[in-house]
Amino acid sequence: MQDPWQPQREALGAFIRTQRRMANLSLRQLAELTHLSNPYLSQIERGLHQPSVRVLKQISDALNVSAETLMAQAGLIDKVAADAAGGIAEAGPSLQAPPPTEDSIRADKRLSEEQKAALIAVYRSMLS
Repeated sequence: MQDPWQPQREALGAFIRTQRRMANLSLRQLAELTHLSNPYLSQIERGLHQPSVRVLKQISDALNVSAETLMAQAGLIDKVAADAAGGIAEAGPSLQAPPPTEDSIRADKRLSEEQKAALIAVYRSMLS
């Protein structure tokens, strides 16, 4: 039986990897900043492990990304709640079907599944 949380973990891992690369940090440097092991961070980035809230907070601090954004990516808080915490007045669009932008990303055959997940994660983080 397939793990229903696997896509969420992969999207979170891709988002963290993208943010780490945008911060120009190696995995080892991120490990030093977060006081987490290199192999553990690698497993998170590959979607093999679901980090705790404490670990997400350490990663968000090191990457200068809001903890709410990472927790929403991890599925630990509802996207609507994360939007509300960010001050977005209308929660309606979050409850609708994915925007055409996400559909376009998913349909692009030039991108790997990992790249698609990372792009969608970054796109969603920009909207929140």
